[in-house]
Amino acid sequence: MDYFDIVKIAVRAIDSKRGTDIDVIKVDDITVLTDYFVIATVNSSTQLKAVADEVEYKLSEAGYEPHHIEGKATGWVCLDYTGVVIHVLYKDQRDFYQLERLWEDGEKVDIDEYITKE
Repeated sequence: MDYFDIVKIAVRAIDSKRGTDIDVIKVDDITVLTDYFVIATVNSSTQLKAVADEVEYKLSEAGYEPHHIEGKATGWVCLDYTGVVIHVLYKDQRDFYQLERLWEDGEKVDIDEYITKE
């Protein structure tokens, strides 16, 4: 299984629902937890649910099922696909937890080709 396929589908799904500040960090060389983190920002509880549902739907269509999902009733959703962990957060939570800083030793992945430019 190529975990980057999950990353591409997730990034496109997040982008399609107007998730912002999407970052992908490759961490397979520094942790056994996962290979990639996908981190995105949303502006409302409605958008949070829409993004999480779209990611889950698109990945399910492609044959990928989550290992675990956490936080659908909160302001931070974590979708765990084993080799890819997807975090969708409100801006204030993202600023507070600074996941990018926590995993700054990982390799930031260029995802520009998977994002729609306006």
